[in-house]
Amino acid sequence: MKIAVLPGDGIGPEIVAQAVKVLNALNLDISMTEAPIGGAGYEASGDPLPDATLKLAKESDAVLLGAVGDWKYDKLERHLRPERGLLRIRKELNLFANLRPALLYPELASASTLKPEVVSGLDIMIVRELTGDIYFGQPRGISKLENGEREGVNTMRYNESEIRRIGRVAFDIAMKRNKKVCSVDKANVLEATELWRQVMIELSAEYPDVELSHMYVDNAAMQLIRAPKQFDVMVTGNIFGDILSDEASMLTGSIGMLPSASLDENNKGMYEPSHGSAPDIAGKDIANPLATILSVAMMLRYTVNDEANAQRVENAVKNALAQGYRTADIWTEGSNKVGCNAMGDAVVAAL
Repeated sequence: MKIAVLPGDGIGPEIVAQAVKVLNALNLDISMTEAPIGGAGYEASGDPLPDATLKLAKESDAVLLGAVGDWKYDKLERHLRPERGLLRIRKELNLFANLRPALLYPELASASTLKPEVVSGLDIMIVRELTGDIYFGQPRGISKLENGEREGVNTMRYNESEIRRIGRVAFDIAMKRNKKVCSVDKANVLEATELWRQVMIELSAEYPDVELSHMYVDNAAMQLIRAPKQFDVMVTGNIFGDILSDEASMLTGSIGMLPSASLDENNKGMYEPSHGSAPDIAGKDIANPLATILSVAMMLRYTVNDEANAQRVENAVKNALAQGYRTADIWTEGSNKVGCNAMGDAVVAAL
């Protein structure tokens, strides 16, 4: 296995270092090569996705990413900002399927802002389409109208094949879980998602054992807070998935606990925590590395096809939590507050 390691910005280098530590502890036949992306890419070569980084990513079997972004880059031209590098690498690698599990560990039930009885036993998989929708649709941009007023335009669009392939990912995952798919759209007002619903209904005929339901995105946002355990697999478009997956992360106690996988049609993937670069805490050794470490488990499961070691990593995280180790974001009275590096050490020790 050849893995491209892209630490990125902010807390990215700190959390990725812990994930690399875990990978090394597994003693697998892998090689890891590091390269810059985001603000680090801009600093290195004036581009948030340097050509050498993209080449490395394309030649690797998987990509391990930290996070991109920093306030100091906010005044750059849009195409030079760190986030553009992230969007571009997803597009260049054709990573159309974003998997974001929201799983509540029993030890963290009290860390959630919701009542334990609402979230205990939570296990949701959010499947987000990643290369289409309003983030990539054309036309887009800011222009000036005839009266001199500025106008911003973005276009939400999906074609049938894009919807069908992400839908198939969701149904296939549901077949291995509780055989329930909730498709989230806004079909009552948006034609792009009206087509989304039509295609999902057509696709469901291929999966007679899976129960398909539909929910408008505003209701889905409310239901995630009201009764989140009603969901098994949720599938939705790029912008809705971006928002709902971050909402779901707080059900688990902290976004610092949520891994993610972004896959192409051959299960080559980019693996990263669901959270951002948190530049305000960068370098302070207080970031939570568990989402990044759990992203390694997803890499082992989906790209390496090594379920045994995926479960080893997940069990090591469970054991570290059971032993009372907590970073600041998930700390509760009576637990052992540790830093980023110490939490990585705790997981390695549990391995």
